[in-house]
Amino acid sequence: MPWTGTRARRLSRRGFLAALGSLAAAPAFSRSTLATSLLGRDAADDVPLLVSAFRQADGAYGVGIFDDLGQILAKVSLPGRGHGVAVSPDRQCLVAFARRPGTFAVVIRPFQEQEPRVLTAEAGRHFFGHGCFSADGRLLYAVENDFDNARGVLGVYDMSGRDMRRLGELDTGGIGPHELLLSPDGETLIVANGGIETHPDKDREKLNLETMSPSVVFLDRETGDILAEHRLEKDLHQLSLRHMALDAEGRAWVGGQFEGPETETPPLVGLFSRDRSPVLTEIPIKTAAELQNYIGSVTANRAGDVIATSAPRGGRTLFWNAATGDYLGSQSIADGCGVAPIDQGSFLVSDGNGALSLVTDPQDPAEILARPPGISWDNHMFALS
Repeated sequence: MPWTGTRARRLSRRGFLAALGSLAAAPAFSRSTLATSLLGRDAADDVPLLVSAFRQADGAYGVGIFDDLGQILAKVSLPGRGHGVAVSPDRQCLVAFARRPGTFAVVIRPFQEQEPRVLTAEAGRHFFGHGCFSADGRLLYAVENDFDNARGVLGVYDMSGRDMRRLGELDTGGIGPHELLLSPDGETLIVANGGIETHPDKDREKLNLETMSPSVVFLDRETGDILAEHRLEKDLHQLSLRHMALDAEGRAWVGGQFEGPETETPPLVGLFSRDRSPVLTEIPIKTAAELQNYIGSVTANRAGDVIATSAPRGGRTLFWNAATGDYLGSQSIADGCGVAPIDQGSFLVSDGNGALSLVTDPQDPAEILARPPGISWDNHMFALS
C-alpha cells in the first residue's frame, strides 16, 4: 500500500493570535507559563498541538507544548528528567511522568489557570514513565515498580477531585511494566511488561537478563483479572517489550529492545491482539542491522492505518502498513525518538539534537521544521489536539 501523508494545516484566528505570544522561559510551576501563551485557545482549535519532555542546555528539565510548526507555546519545569505524558480523553489534562526510577508525576491543565501539581509515588514504588486515563477521565493508571518484590503494578489514582487520591493498585502479571494503553472497549488495559528487574538502590542496573520473561497482558481495569497474556518464544525471552500504539482495529503494535547478544538481529516490532497469537514483523536485513536492536517509540497516524516506530540508536524511523504488517520504508533522522501524528497521514519526529522533523511519505526526505535553541527533546512525543 503506498502511503502519502497530508499536510493540510488549518489555522484558526484564535490559534493564530495565541501563536504570536511565544513565551520565554518562566519559573517552575508559574501560571503565566501556560496561561499567557495558550490564552484564548483550547484543545478543539484547528492547529495541532503536541507535548514532549525536554532538557535545556543549562541542564534543567521540563515539558513543552508546541504546534506542528515547532513553535513552543508553553513550558513547565519538571523536578527531574521526564519521560512519557498521559493525555486525558477531553485533552484538558496532561500528566508528565518521571523517567525510571523517578517518583514524581506533574499534573498540568494547560487551558485552565491552575498551577501544575505534583503526584508522588507511594512508598516502595516508583514510576516507570508512562500512564493512561480511563475513558471518562476520572481515573489515572500509572505503571509502577513494587521494587522490593520485583513486581509490576498499576497505581490507580482518582483525578476527579483536587486531592488526586491513590485508590490502590493492580498487579500487571509481570516484571518491569513500561507502557500501558486503554483498549477501545474502555474496559481493558493493555500492559507491556518489559521483563527487566530493577531496583532504585542500583540505579538503572538490569538484574535478571538471563531469566527475563517479557509479556503483553490484557487486564480488566475494574477487577485486575488477566484476560489474556502473551509471551514470546524462549529464544526471544530477552526481547524487552516496551512501547505500544493502537491501530484502527484496536490491536496493539509493540516495539522491543533486545538485551541479548549484539550479533543477533531479532524482530523488534510485533502485533498483539487479545484473542490471537502475536505476529512479529520482518525488517529488511540491511535496515535491521543498523538499528542496534532498539525501538524507542511507537505511534499510529490519526487514521490508524500506518504505524511509525523510531529507532534512535540507529537513526531510523520505520513505517508499517497496519492492516497487512508490511514494511513501508524508513526515514533517516539522527537520534529521532519521539513520534506523533499530525493531520491524517503525517508524522512529526523529535530528536535529541532539538530538531522537529515532518514526515509525509517514507520515500521522501524528512523536512526539519524547527530546532528551538537550547532544547534537546526526550524520548516521547504525544498529540494533544
